[in-house]
Amino acid sequence: MINLSAMLEKNCTKSAVLFNSKKRILEYIAELAHQQLPEMSEYSILEALMTREKLGSTGIGGGIAIPHGKLDCVTSPILIFVVSQDPIPFDAIDNQGVDIFCAILIPKDQCQAHLTTLSGIAKLLTQKDLTKKIRHASSDQELYQLLMDYSQQTGEK
Repeated sequence: MINLSAMLEKNCTKSAVLFNSKKRILEYIAELAHQQLPEMSEYSILEALMTREKLGSTGIGGGIAIPHGKLDCVTSPILIFVVSQDPIPFDAIDNQGVDIFCAILIPKDQCQAHLTTLSGIAKLLTQKDLTKKIRHASSDQELYQLLMDYSQQTGEK
């Protein structure tokens, strides 16, 4: 089980953003992450995300991507949840555009936490009723509340 409320802040939950490239959405995610990690530069965060993308796309199909990176200064996993108004080409495994991005920043030395968090997020995002609601959230607040409510209903905190 993953604890969404411990990993996700309201200001890192964005709905209906307008970007048209993989690089630009990752830059935006790095900007949001920098708010949670002011001691890290946006460039360092972006570099961690891009390093992982070079190994293979984190686009898991169905319009969903889980970009992630390991950072020294992170003490516990941090989520950044962004929904694009239009799908973005992201080299996903199904060759479809991506509109749901759940980025995860993980402590560099916590491999098991990394795998557990990735698995939990992937499981969460396979819930078709949830992804439909995520795509239709009309505001950042609605998206954040939806995620918090869903995790409480399913016991994932």
